[in-house]
This record gives sequence, C-alpha cells and structure tokens, in this order.
Amino acid sequence: MKKKELLVAALENGTAIDHIPPSRLFKVASLLGLESLENTITIGNNFPSGKIGRKGVIKIADKFFREDEINRIALVAPNVVLNVIRDYEVVEKKMLSLPDELIGVIKCNNPRCITNNEPMSTHFHVIDKDAENCTVCCHYCERKISKEDIIF
Repeated sequence: MKKKELLVAALENGTAIDHIPPSRLFKVASLLGLESLENTITIGNNFPSGKIGRKGVIKIADKFFREDEINRIALVAPNVVLNVIRDYEVVEKKMLSLPDELIGVIKCNNPRCITNNEPMSTHFHVIDKDAENCTVCCHYCERKISKEDIIF
C-alpha cells in the first residue's frame, strides 16, 4: 500500500501559516523577510485543500509574529489561518482579516504626503476589506490606494 501523505516535521514552538493561496505564498515569504531568518523554515505549495482547492503552507520554528507582520500577511493573503504552536500543541488559531487601521505597515504613494517628508509613521484606514479589491485611505493626505498599488 502506497502512502499518500507527505510527512513534515512537527513544530515544537513557532508559527504555522496555513491556507495561503498558492499565487501569494512567495509574496508572503518575501514580506516577512524569511530569506534572512536563521530559523528552521518549511515552505510547501499547491497542497490539496478541501477549503480552497490548493494551498500553500509556511512553518517557522521559534518565530512568533508581531501585529504589524500579521497585518502585512492579511493585506497580501487575507483569510489565511495563523497557528501559534508551543510544546507541539496549537495554543492559538486565528483567521487573519484586515484590521480597520494600518499604522506603520505600508507607505503612502503620494510623494507630497507628510509621511514621506517628515519622520513619522504612516496611518491608513481600511475602507474596503474585500480580499480581491482592498482599498485603504491615508489618514493624513486622504489618498485612496487600491490593493495592487500598495507599497510596503
């Protein structure tokens, strides 16, 4: 009898990001700067998924994400599942969604915006949380920016 499952080492402590759309997997990895981490990282793509057809998965040993990192993931791949693992057990499971505000996460693409000319954090209001057509609005200059024009 052939085995039909791929075995991947369990995480003792760390984070597993699951249900990433395959087309977004490497964008998520890049945004999180995984290439510069020395942690053990497992990346898998195009696994079968009953939920979304095909999915990507990233497992990072001994890494727990800050709120701004979680918001970056949510911008690129909303509806992914983030699993926090401690002592081989999932202690927290959360479905990521866009917050109402993004502070210090993305850059305003208006060259005249004060955030591009003064040392201050950016501040955006999420005005459309649709996964495919997300739109944010700069708190300072009120420029609306669609998902494809967002600069990290």
